Amino acid sequence: MNFDLTDDQEMMRDMFVRFLDEHSSIARVRAAAPWGFDPALWAGLAELGALSIRVPEESGGLGLGLFDAVILMEEAGRTLVSGPLAETLVAARMLALLGGDAATDLLGRVMAGEAVASIAFHDIATQPVQWIGGGQVAQAVVARRSEDIVLIDVPDGARVAEENLADTPMAQIDLGALPQVVLASGADAVATFASGVEEWKLLIAAGLAGIGREALKLAAAYACERKQFDQFIGQFQGISHPLADLLCDVDGGKFLVWKAIRDIADGAPEAGAAISIAAWWNSDAAGRAVAQALHTFGGYGLTTEYDIFLFNLRAKAWPLLLGDPQRLIGEAGRRLYAGEQAALPDAGDMPVDFDLGEDARAITQEIEDFFAVHVTPEMREAFHYSWEGYNPELNRKLAAQNLLYVGLPQDVGGRGLSAYEKTAAMDAFEAEGYNNPAANVTQMVALIVHRFGSEELKAAILPEIMRGEVICSLGYSEPGAGSDVFAAQCRATQEADGSWRIDGTKMFTSGANLSTYVLMLCRTNPDVAKHKGLTMFIVPLKAEGVTIQPVHTFQDERTNITFYDGVKIPDSWRLGAVDGGVRTMSASLELEHGGGFAKYQRAMLHAAETLCREIQCDGQPLIADAGAQARLARTAANLWASELIAFRANWASMEKKPNLAYGPMAKMFSSEKFQSDARDLLDLTAPLSLSKRKGAAAEINMFYRHAQGATIYGGTSEVHRSMIAERALGLPRTRA
Repeated sequence: MNFDLTDDQEMMRDMFVRFLDEHSSIARVRAAAPWGFDPALWAGLAELGALSIRVPEESGGLGLGLFDAVILMEEAGRTLVSGPLAETLVAARMLALLGGDAATDLLGRVMAGEAVASIAFHDIATQPVQWIGGGQVAQAVVARRSEDIVLIDVPDGARVAEENLADTPMAQIDLGALPQVVLASGADAVATFASGVEEWKLLIAAGLAGIGREALKLAAAYACERKQFDQFIGQFQGISHPLADLLCDVDGGKFLVWKAIRDIADGAPEAGAAISIAAWWNSDAAGRAVAQALHTFGGYGLTTEYDIFLFNLRAKAWPLLLGDPQRLIGEAGRRLYAGEQAALPDAGDMPVDFDLGEDARAITQEIEDFFAVHVTPEMREAFHYSWEGYNPELNRKLAAQNLLYVGLPQDVGGRGLSAYEKTAAMDAFEAEGYNNPAANVTQMVALIVHRFGSEELKAAILPEIMRGEVICSLGYSEPGAGSDVFAAQCRATQEADGSWRIDGTKMFTSGANLSTYVLMLCRTNPDVAKHKGLTMFIVPLKAEGVTIQPVHTFQDERTNITFYDGVKIPDSWRLGAVDGGVRTMSASLELEHGGGFAKYQRAMLHAAETLCREIQCDGQPLIADAGAQARLARTAANLWASELIAFRANWASMEKKPNLAYGPMAKMFSSEKFQSDARDLLDLTAPLSLSKRKGAAAEINMFYRHAQGATIYGGTSEVHRSMIAERALGLPRTRA
């Protein structure tokens, strides 16, 4: 897996950053209005080779890949480049691929920045009058005319300036009335031109990702400076949390562009749909990001003295040249579910890679083989996504094959899988229908005991844990504390003989009814800051004074409330220093590599696809309905973005990169999308989805129930939004 640019690409990006920061500064962008074109900037881009980046070397260009052009476009979006850059990049490539001698002179002038060429999106045989990106300054337009690809000469008189939303150089031109030269004809020529339109979608999507990211950066900076009610407004969660949400959306959109290019390079069957999804997603994400950024500025954002309005208008103007972006998600639906084919552009070299690797495939195969041999139909019948799916026999078998604690380091006795292998293993278990929260929690407890436990404690419990004979639960949450684990009030008082007495209540002690031990966070010093007066202990759940009462949820899942009344444990069962519980608890973080709910989203989508093929609507399967296809495609988009954001967290962990709340982003984003898609797919497949009928209907029903807790498990979305706002956007701390 790789999210890094090559050294050459880093150098190229740095070159474009330096140039655009100077020559596409906000002052220059403002000066280019209302014409929307900066000739000096254009000439400078040409001198840097930007306009020839996608022209093959044999035609005098740089011959670089689609990803290189995307790098340029992201910086162009960040700096609101004044000119039809995406259109010109595509037109130049079309002139080189289709133009031959007829276009040689024009291509040279376009690459030199002496002429501007653009493209027409629609067949001029049926739609001769079209809006053209850069039409006010374009001397030529490459277009399709039925089975011909033509070059249209656009004289000055045909280029009429017109006021528009964002002061871009668009123009409506009657292309059918202008001189035309046929560049190429036939199916191959039409496909090459169509691939250029697909390339434009990705270039604009990348530019929109740059616009959205920069708008959020400006908003965050302003929120760190502006005070209201004697506080920086960035401290208000009503300001910081929407920005955190949108950062996930914008980053996810950038990665969807990368995925589309990777899919093209790999020949993946969903490559065409990935292009449509990337274009649709970024149009929507950028539009919402710039709107929220402007809102952060309040009334000042409406004034032309502040720059944020420029981002707001440009984010809407760029993608709308193609038409309503909502058509793109419908297009993605047809490409995924109706067999519609797309003409794909050539990707060129693509260094970014989302492959988990051969070791990941090996662990997947090992798990598949294990389940084929060791898991009976009776065991499968009892599988459940919650703790209630725990099977003692299967737990021991997994431990014997060293498949139980896949993320636990080898020095503790676990499998010690990498983040990539662990992701693959979790997906493999999900594919088998097996979820094992008991193992995930127990390996966390084993790690803490190994790192901080006394020799007596390790000897007492680690062997039976590692043999899979017992499981452990977590005693963090309390009735009045929720996600604020540092507010724990369950007391641990040291007795004269050095032992400890524990008194209090823990809420949501999932698995306590099945577990042998609970890892507890207790208050040992009420006179210091709340996070400094905590200590960790292992408590046997069969000890005298422990009471476990069930708490049933509508998710078909049991949790527990546990009471501790004078429970006595020896000091040797303490973990770490007295009042050092926070440091002790942090040891478990090395098992976290940015997970999320993508594996459930994938299974839910597959169940919905199955139901849509079974349900009849107006005499045909529901999956043949365009609306159903678009909604399934939207779920696929959310799944892909969830996976990519989680992959980024895995990669950052593996490569020791700075981690700007990538784990919280993965968890928060995927849990929110899991929940919203669960609602939508339940609606889409109703009324069958209301049934718990065995098969896909029961799965959709179950996923809807399960999703309701996704934004609460492991810390609520609100907690994660605060972490994202602080670490990734640099906003002031919003929590005590």
